[in-house]
Amino acid sequence: MNYTLRPTATGHDYAAELNPEQYAAVTTDARHALVIAGAGSGKTRTLTYRVARLLECGVAPWRILLLTFTNKAAREMLERVAALAGMGAGQIWGGTFHSVANRILRLHATRLGYQPGFTILDGDDQRALFRALTKQFAGKTAKSERFPKAEVLQGLHSLAINTGRSWQLTLRTDYAQLDKHEEAIGKIFDAYHTRKMESNAMDFDDLLTNLLKLLQEHEDIRADLQGRFLHVLVDEYQDTNILQASIVGLLAGGQQTSLMVVGDDAQSIYSWRGADVDHIFRFSDTYPDAEVFKIETNYRSVPSILEISNAAISNNTRQFAKVLRPARDNGRMKPAVIPAPDNRTEARFIAQRIDELMAAGIAGKDIAVLYRAHFHSMDVQMELTRNHIPYRITSGLRFFEQAHIKDVVAWLRLLSNPRDEVAFRRIVSTFPRVGEATATKLWQAWYSVADAWLTAHPDSACITAPHSEVFAKMTVPAAARPHWGGFLASMDALHPADQVLTPAELVHKVQNFMDAHLRASYENYEERLEDISQLTRSLSDAADLDAFLSQVALLSEDDTQTEVDPDCVTLSTIHQAKGLEWKVVFVIFLGEGLFPHYRVIQSSDPVAVEEELRLFYVALTRAEDQLYLSYPRYNGHSYDSQFCPPSRFLTALPPELYELWNL
Repeated sequence: MNYTLRPTATGHDYAAELNPEQYAAVTTDARHALVIAGAGSGKTRTLTYRVARLLECGVAPWRILLLTFTNKAAREMLERVAALAGMGAGQIWGGTFHSVANRILRLHATRLGYQPGFTILDGDDQRALFRALTKQFAGKTAKSERFPKAEVLQGLHSLAINTGRSWQLTLRTDYAQLDKHEEAIGKIFDAYHTRKMESNAMDFDDLLTNLLKLLQEHEDIRADLQGRFLHVLVDEYQDTNILQASIVGLLAGGQQTSLMVVGDDAQSIYSWRGADVDHIFRFSDTYPDAEVFKIETNYRSVPSILEISNAAISNNTRQFAKVLRPARDNGRMKPAVIPAPDNRTEARFIAQRIDELMAAGIAGKDIAVLYRAHFHSMDVQMELTRNHIPYRITSGLRFFEQAHIKDVVAWLRLLSNPRDEVAFRRIVSTFPRVGEATATKLWQAWYSVADAWLTAHPDSACITAPHSEVFAKMTVPAAARPHWGGFLASMDALHPADQVLTPAELVHKVQNFMDAHLRASYENYEERLEDISQLTRSLSDAADLDAFLSQVALLSEDDTQTEVDPDCVTLSTIHQAKGLEWKVVFVIFLGEGLFPHYRVIQSSDPVAVEEELRLFYVALTRAEDQLYLSYPRYNGHSYDSQFCPPSRFLTALPPELYELWNL
């Protein structure tokens, strides 16, 4: 006999506390439900009310599984559920995919050949193991040439797993610069898997692959979990990769299990790390009985911002059609489009406008500058620093704190001052096999020769003779010999006898010297190259090398000092800004080839272009009250300056939806 418990009386009036769109999703009896929640529409509110209502209707908390992408999102939802329902919210199976996988594998990992109490390798542990295996399987190669660093191997390995592709295919499509090392990489990856099993350890990717394997290969465990969970809810479903989508399908495969996924196809912007927007597009194909709910009432932005956001995303052909409707009244101004003569003028405008806004009473923490790539922020960082406007970077290190930028500057510092020990050590440490001890021997030999030459030429601040001649008889440790001749030739190229190179030209040459190092050291080496190229464009007006280095040093010092101010303007890539909001948003560098990125344009891949447009849409919908869209007609003043027509995303906007500001 089945005995039914009546719903617990709670006093919640869901129809009054939710808008009609949210209410329909929260109270549905559909077994499979897809909730398309537009930007700023109360997605988290909808999910938490859904879980609270399930509890109030008598569903035991341990029979609810809530999957999220961040621990912060999981904590926030469970705290809200506890405040709403107050009944056993702590017993809900709620957390990230990785944390739930860990919880299940703690019970069943022995079925996959692991011993009880397996350990989890974090990112540092992975890199340490890859470094050890590189020495073992690529030792000779690594000594004679630049072999990819552990961080690069880690990125390649993880991307292959999260896209469901072989590492060989991923190598050829995403890491083509490492092709010549394929055999050694294969040995390292094979040994990596063996060593993990021998150590009874899993990395974060293993948590997902092993959970999927457990569900696929062990019917009794799959049936037990499917019987346990009556309700499976998934947040940000548009961001799931092939492993996560497969896990969701198996966990929600029980005869009585209901599945609700919540997301927004218009905010799917993470394909580069394995997310596949097709999962949300194909949901109704996978579950033909699925009911689709659209939540389109936006509580964040004024109508003029929503109008331009709707117009922008309407140009994507593949999407769930929706129109964000404002819950707020009219704002005071339309979004502004600002064509600037060049990148520095664009940055000057942004700094001046932010200064005016803060003087008018808008707090720095309510203002954000968003961009497609981190190097787009360089000029803005410099202008904010000059104007004593405090800011924080959420998309990475401040521009001049980045390792590859410091590496470039080190070459020029050594050229200007041969006695600069810090710069010298930084350069030689990029040579394969050169560690601390070898660097010390090299420095002592270098300093002895450099000091003798400068003493003999008291009127010279730097070595003006060819370095290959001055240091020809210098004693070089064996570990550094394979690269020493190339280093001296590079130093010679930085001061040719017949001309004085500008700082921009010097940086460009150093970029060429560093290419092999960047390729082997960073999985995103192309972005690092773009950073260096931007350095040549933005600082090309420096009068000479000393002026250039002084400017960099002073800006770096100011960077450190402004970090302490709590009321900072936010500078962020759009990827990092997803889910956040500010009263005032500046979206910068909106030039064709900058946004959308030139590599996307060259690929002629309509799917990639549509993701770029979704990224633009995410940027627009971060703004509450004011929105500024700017681009430089020219990026830089040096020989490699770029002409930048406005982005196709700007030119596609109806002119009546924005104001054109001419500087």
